[in-house]
Amino acid sequence: MATIKDVAKLAGVGLGTASRVVSGKGSVSPATLAKVKKAIDELGFRPSHAARALLSGSSRMIGVYIPVLSGTFYTPILQIIDTELRAAGLHMVLAFGVGLGDERRQAIDGIEFLIERGCDGLIVMTGALLEEDIASLGIKAGQLVALNHSFDSIAEQCFTVDHTLGGRLAARALLDHKHRRIALIEGPRRLADNVARLEGFDSELREHGIDPGKIWRVESDFSPAGGWAAAKALLESDYQCSALFCANDEMAVGALSYFQEAGVRVPHDLSVIGYDDTPSAAFSAPRLSSVHMPWREMTQNGINALLNLCYDMKRPVTRNFPVSVTLRASLSKAASGRRKAA
Repeated sequence: MATIKDVAKLAGVGLGTASRVVSGKGSVSPATLAKVKKAIDELGFRPSHAARALLSGSSRMIGVYIPVLSGTFYTPILQIIDTELRAAGLHMVLAFGVGLGDERRQAIDGIEFLIERGCDGLIVMTGALLEEDIASLGIKAGQLVALNHSFDSIAEQCFTVDHTLGGRLAARALLDHKHRRIALIEGPRRLADNVARLEGFDSELREHGIDPGKIWRVESDFSPAGGWAAAKALLESDYQCSALFCANDEMAVGALSYFQEAGVRVPHDLSVIGYDDTPSAAFSAPRLSSVHMPWREMTQNGINALLNLCYDMKRPVTRNFPVSVTLRASLSKAASGRRKAA
């Protein structure tokens, strides 16, 4: 395989001159440029990524860490990131946890892996890190953007959505449809964004005279299997309700599947609303009403901020991400005489 030294020798120029042509940095005369390019063509020379990084001082790679590589939540976000980076002439390097064991240790290890690979900047989506973990990154903390989580030490580099409002809107949608006997499938209570949406949901219920402590609720794991198991537990509990709020769409889809198998008609017997408004919500059966979280806008602005930090770009950055509810077939008005969820 030809090297930059071979190119310089064939072109009859110094190694530094050949390197300037390859990197595109520094000035060379038109005649010298033509000679070096001719040598490159004759030798079939292709500079390695490592060589380019050494010459330019930039790997043109952005590292991304997510807690787990599964489900329908992270996939659209990763697609947005990859598309935006490629359009900017950059590439994504992905690291992820395995969903088991020490989530904080996995996150730290994943970020260290990305740094060791020479990534110019980092996009991190995990609530497992502590402020001290951010501080331990040193200068690299200034080239990191957090999505869906906030750290006080890098507040201007954090992009998240209003989960408390999201929870309120979920409750409000049920109340607007005259539902007052409600069940709830929670996400993991260790996750701050889940806690925020549940606090918003409970607050809205409380303000409308419903005691959140008296509704049927169970903690699950944000997976379709968890939603299936929770829906089964709800029907076996003999708790009478007309509506169910699932703290994410994947659990809601699992619940819908179980209800269909159990002969519970959604929304005639039981209305269901999810959270996130992921692509799966639009194609479930029935199509799932869901709290729409503006993940695309959040992700886009996080990317813009990171490219500004790492490459001195001047991309626009905003932090206003409106939350709304997408109404579909799984939610209808509460009806008198509706069958119990049992």
